[in-house]
Amino acid sequence: MKITKIEPMFLAIPYEHGAPKPAMGTGAARGTMDACYVRVETDAGLVGWGESFGFACCPITHHILKTFIAPMAEGRECDDIGALMLDLHRRVQNMGRNSPLIFALSGLDIALWDIAGKAKGLPVHEMLGSSGKKKRVEAYASLLRLDTPENVRKVCDIVLSRGYKHVKLHERTVEATAAARAALGDKFPLMLDTNCTWTPEQARDMAKRLEQYDLAWLEEPLFPPDDYAELARLRKATSIPVAAGENLGNLLDTVRMLDAGAVDVVMPDPIKMGGVTECWKALEVARERGVRAEPHSPWFGPGLAAGLHLVGAMPGECMIEYYFADLAEQPLGEMAVPKGGFLEIPDGPGLGVTVDEKVVAKYRVA
Repeated sequence: MKITKIEPMFLAIPYEHGAPKPAMGTGAARGTMDACYVRVETDAGLVGWGESFGFACCPITHHILKTFIAPMAEGRECDDIGALMLDLHRRVQNMGRNSPLIFALSGLDIALWDIAGKAKGLPVHEMLGSSGKKKRVEAYASLLRLDTPENVRKVCDIVLSRGYKHVKLHERTVEATAAARAALGDKFPLMLDTNCTWTPEQARDMAKRLEQYDLAWLEEPLFPPDDYAELARLRKATSIPVAAGENLGNLLDTVRMLDAGAVDVVMPDPIKMGGVTECWKALEVARERGVRAEPHSPWFGPGLAAGLHLVGAMPGECMIEYYFADLAEQPLGEMAVPKGGFLEIPDGPGLGVTVDEKVVAKYRVA
């Protein structure tokens, strides 16, 4: 079976999250949820969908897929995903192993797993070795940046009304964390992700101040995120479990992080570090080392589906991250909306989801 067409699609979908829109790195309000979908056609008539990490770099990832990856991969045999992706990674080895280039390859890889599952009549999680007994997974509400304690309290109340059992903040202050703890109660599992905001010294000071709020984990506390030695030092200095991994670009990054003893929870992302193929390898390494793994996959499209299949194939219990935001329209329909804080693991062939191409067309950016 050969790839006949690779089509990247840049989407920007309006959303609401119960509070003012957070600012992006540019300072402008983040008015849409942006994504880069990848549609792959084959000469067998099968079509697969993938997703590449986008947000602010969506135009860059889209451009790489269209002008570089597509010409290199179209016409290639794709029955052996591992062999094809290894060859593509080798061809671009001088261009970085953690970049929009890898994001682009991630989207292609996910689409090829979707095609392979459809060809075999199997869901991706069964192709990864699951028994199929895990039918659903708990979704934790991953709140967008809210900034003020008042906004935190307001959105936490909405989260509770929708049945979520875990909440993750994207805040950077003790005051916002305290507001969440007060709104959720003393026993409610609460996580904090700072998106790599602090120096090592600031992180150690803040972790000490945050310990009283009984956080389930402190995520991505340092810049740069790949300073694993300092991350390990922070881990030894605080009683709060340390989590990181969404910025991992490849399997060896994961190995180096684990070798350094940097984290209690490792969080590889399929749309950022090589798709299903590489993310599954990273999860297997974590399992072999006895380190807890929670795949980072808080998306709304094929990337979310890929994360659900990875969780479905993992032994034991695991959660899935879900951005707490209501899209104007859902490209995957209601299956991508948690019910009572849970998401079903798709059980159809491939990713087991149907992408609504009318919704994609409506919100596609030229």
